[in-house]
Amino acid sequence: MNIGKRETAVVFIDPQNEVLAETGLAWPLVHESLREINTIENMERIFEAAKANGFEVFISPHYFYPTDRGWKFNGPLEADEAESGMFARRGTLNLDGLEGSGADWLERFKPYIEDGRTIVAAPHRVWGPETNDLVLQLRKRRITSVILGGMLANICVESHLRELLEQGFEVAVAKDATAAPKHPEWGYGYEAALINYAFLAHAVLTTDETVKAMEQGNS
Repeated sequence: MNIGKRETAVVFIDPQNEVLAETGLAWPLVHESLREINTIENMERIFEAAKANGFEVFISPHYFYPTDRGWKFNGPLEADEAESGMFARRGTLNLDGLEGSGADWLERFKPYIEDGRTIVAAPHRVWGPETNDLVLQLRKRRITSVILGGMLANICVESHLRELLEQGFEVAVAKDATAAPKHPEWGYGYEAALINYAFLAHAVLTTDETVKAMEQGNS
């Protein structure tokens, strides 16, 4: 897989407080994984390398609005999100209460996301980008390959991987720039994700390998 700044973009999924901050509702399930893998620091290294080497960065966020409480059916995790108010915002055109909430960006990532150059897609509504405009935004910039990272490894990241592959993109996953829940009944999602990444992705990279590839691709 060729990684060059003209055709390759970094896509981070859900770089938000809900899954990355100690105040987030998912913290009890994800904090061990985040610390073991050094996820937040690795995501920041990739942000820095992308900005320094001229790679475009895209964000695919997760939001729920009050009207989403009208959904008539949900899967088990969707139901938990709806009940707990995870990723909740007060409305599509309402930013009241967003600052510092679970739906807000992790504070240390804001300089990279809010620099006026990062492309923030519409929110994905379940797990994958089928319900937002990420693919459109990528194609409009003639991006043909993607480096994926963010949260959660076995859910939204894997769902984005699968859909982007179906859409004809080459996809690499930065495996230590993601993390997953350790659920007492369902198991450790990160282990499941790594298996599927190996079967599906064009490349599975460490952050060191990702940064090196971006530095070499800046020409």
